[in-house]
Amino acid sequence: MDKLLKSISYIFHPLIMPILGVIFYFAKSPRFIPEEVIHAKLISLFILTIILPLLLFFLLKTLGKVKTIKLETTKERIYPLFLNCIIIVLVLKRIVTPSQVLELYYFFLGILISNLTCLLLVILKIKASIHLMALSGILMFFIALSIHFSININGTLALMSIIIGAVATSRLHLKAHNYMELIIGFFIGLVPQLILVNYWL
Repeated sequence: MDKLLKSISYIFHPLIMPILGVIFYFAKSPRFIPEEVIHAKLISLFILTIILPLLLFFLLKTLGKVKTIKLETTKERIYPLFLNCIIIVLVLKRIVTPSQVLELYYFFLGILISNLTCLLLVILKIKASIHLMALSGILMFFIALSIHFSININGTLALMSIIIGAVATSRLHLKAHNYMELIIGFFIGLVPQLILVNYWL
């Protein structure tokens, strides 16, 4: 059970959530988008939101700024969150501009707001669950897309709810967070996406 719960935290790591949201968007969007455009954006996002953060993590580890990928202390979280904010700004400026894909622009803007909020909290020595932040943000984005495109994705939403419950259980079992940190993380991810829905739904 311990190995299962630990693996859940790695399988549903926050780094992969943004690109999963983008893949879901392209899979469900009724708009015609050339395949080469989709592939180009996915490759660019994979490099910027997964490969680059991993490389920066190893750089920070080499410099002694972080100890493990778990980022157990608030101090360890400052640099990764700050660098991730810069990466998201780059994504907004170069890859998902509002003139190209409005929904994805606001999705990533919500991610940026969540990351900035989390960064502010860690500066104030308040720890929030980044796992729950990422998952709740993508859940709200999926709900908004289902309304926006008038599609039935109840199965996906149910699965996402189960995943959120499993990840929360995993984080508690591993003593990575307490209940309050999970709740804070959940709302940090969900609320920005909910507010920004008003601008594109």
